[in-house]
Amino acid sequence: MAAEEEGAKAMQIDCASASEPAVAARKKKPQGWKCMPFIIANETFEKAASFGVAANLTTYLVKRLNIGQLQATNVTNIFFATLNFTPLLGALISDSYLGRFKTLAYGCFATLLGTLGLTLTASLPALKPAVCNQTSQLGGHCDSPSTLQLGVLYLSLGLLTIGGGAIRPCSLPFGVDQFDQTDEKSRKGLNSYYNWYYTTSTAALVFSMTVIIYIQTNISWAIGFGIPTFFMFFAIIIFFAGARLYVHVSPEGSIFSGIAQVFVASFKKRRLNLPSSHDISEQELMLYNPPTTGRIFRLPLTSKFRFLNKGAIMLDGDINDDGSARNSWELCSIQQIEEVKCLIRIVPISFSGILCFVAMAQQYTFIIFQAFTMDCHLGPHFEIPAGSVSSISLIALTVFIPIYDQLMVPLARKLTGLEGGITLLQRQGVGLALSPISMVVAGLVEHKRRDSALSTGGISSMTVFWLAPQLVLIGIAEAFNAVGQIEFYNKQFPEHMQTLAGSLLFCSIAGASYVSTALVNITRKVTARNGNTSWLTDNINNGKLDYYYYLIAILGVLNLFYFLVCSHYYQYKDMSFHDEESIKTHAKEEAATEIEIEIVTSATSK
Repeated sequence: MAAEEEGAKAMQIDCASASEPAVAARKKKPQGWKCMPFIIANETFEKAASFGVAANLTTYLVKRLNIGQLQATNVTNIFFATLNFTPLLGALISDSYLGRFKTLAYGCFATLLGTLGLTLTASLPALKPAVCNQTSQLGGHCDSPSTLQLGVLYLSLGLLTIGGGAIRPCSLPFGVDQFDQTDEKSRKGLNSYYNWYYTTSTAALVFSMTVIIYIQTNISWAIGFGIPTFFMFFAIIIFFAGARLYVHVSPEGSIFSGIAQVFVASFKKRRLNLPSSHDISEQELMLYNPPTTGRIFRLPLTSKFRFLNKGAIMLDGDINDDGSARNSWELCSIQQIEEVKCLIRIVPISFSGILCFVAMAQQYTFIIFQAFTMDCHLGPHFEIPAGSVSSISLIALTVFIPIYDQLMVPLARKLTGLEGGITLLQRQGVGLALSPISMVVAGLVEHKRRDSALSTGGISSMTVFWLAPQLVLIGIAEAFNAVGQIEFYNKQFPEHMQTLAGSLLFCSIAGASYVSTALVNITRKVTARNGNTSWLTDNINNGKLDYYYYLIAILGVLNLFYFLVCSHYYQYKDMSFHDEESIKTHAKEEAATEIEIEIVTSATSK
């Protein structure tokens, strides 16, 4: 009896110790849709807040801070460029050091301080110059902002870029972390999450570009900036309200170090000869190719950029007893090498999107200046704010996507047999073709607008809806190219680089803003030589903005040819399915083990 009692106690101890991991696992189990109200609401209010102060920035700089139109254009372009570049740094910091939760938290507070700073510039007399009417602005007779006023403005914009750099790459993946992707029901919930995420984000953008801009332009800049500040404060409260439910994925280390290791290892072994150089399948068997962890698909060895394959050549002393690499800077796996090859193939394609975004960037700068000199009335009593005119592009994008999804894709699928109707690169190419067309239309409309304005004393009698055709075209171009880029990066990037994939689109937008700034400055200087009037002037009626639009159209055509060459040589990512079944089996074994532990635990407790 004593022996039996001791055996039972030992069994209870063993079961209790076995139950501890199960309890911990249950505590860490993703909560799925229980977390979504907090995450989606945080993203919606954050988007309304950040875009609520950024969308009308050009108008604010010109109308309230008395900054010249070209300087305001440069400030806006640089701000948006930096705002869209910082997500790359945010992704690096999140993956390497802080994790997504902490990065999001810091980003939210930085954005709150940025919106608060802009609200103060619109509220406190000491932080804004005296009000100046439109006639004085066109004549250049207004008081310029002081050093203090510009300092507070630039500090606020800097905080907004820091906040955006932290939030943009982490918000969507943090929501994905809350779903268990090994569970079929959870995967379906994840698909719904994507839909709700983009739907609410778009709704927030439309609200910012209509209601908030109207308040800023027609009621009060202080109130118009104060509302986004309140939204950001509310977003932070909602985000932390769900903190007890979140799954916190620990940082996994920088992917950039892994990329660097491939180049270093390949360079160190550059003098070695690849085994079976004429048979890539045989070569794959002779290079370092350990089992992958945490991935669904293994990338097979390819002959493209074969000089990188030398980084996987195994020498004496390269392998530890457990099969791992002794020095990751001297030996890399085939998986690491093929991931780097994916990046090398993708980067040239991503460059082509920059000039497409250059055309899109004009809707946030020069189109606003055009609207200043046009009839913005919608009916006898309502006047559309100049900053809201660009929302036509966003509305066109929102309306066109379901039409494309529900009508055009099924039709194209019948003709091509492809699941998506057309390939990922073809979708981007259509957007690149529409971009220069939209600029030609913009040039024709601007020529008519300028002639009308000059004949009527500076303010054209043309309705602002003359700008709608070019905005609709650029919105459809964005639906093809920008959305196509998102799909392209998500499907062509290696699975564990999805945060970087999301950042690359923002980097393209950032590059477009920097290119726009350079184009404005170069065009202004070149066309003003020999005493000529520049194409781009602070008084839009004195310049030749239509010529500038035609220049962008020409660059867009050259960019399209560049894209066609890159896409011709592009090789889509190939994936090997031979690891998939083993991973599924391993997952089933883990699930079965957990069930057994829970059964034993229940029996012990009884």
